[in-house]
Amino acid sequence: MRPFGLKAGAEPDAPPETRIGIFPLISQAQGRAVLGLDDRHLDFRILVEVNDLGAGRQQVAVSTIVKTHNLLGRTYLAVIMPFHRIIVPAMLAQVLIK
Repeated sequence: MRPFGLKAGAEPDAPPETRIGIFPLISQAQGRAVLGLDDRHLDFRILVEVNDLGAGRQQVAVSTIVKTHNLLGRTYLAVIMPFHRIIVPAMLAQVLIK
């Protein structure tokens, strides 16, 4: 998506402690991490929260928010949204299984 001015993730040479996967880490606290990117088309944030339920159980919640700035940002979001509704739960299921 770089040809369109959309960032594809953290810079490849970014230190591992400043990112989780491909996403830049914005802030981190006990049981909570905020990831995200800003560009001229859209800004997005991913909030990952892990709550300890006791007895060795945890609850994981993922929330996203996107602010679009123009037509390309809105179009991109419209195209990827159906895939995210499938991919995110599948990714969480894999994390929870391991």
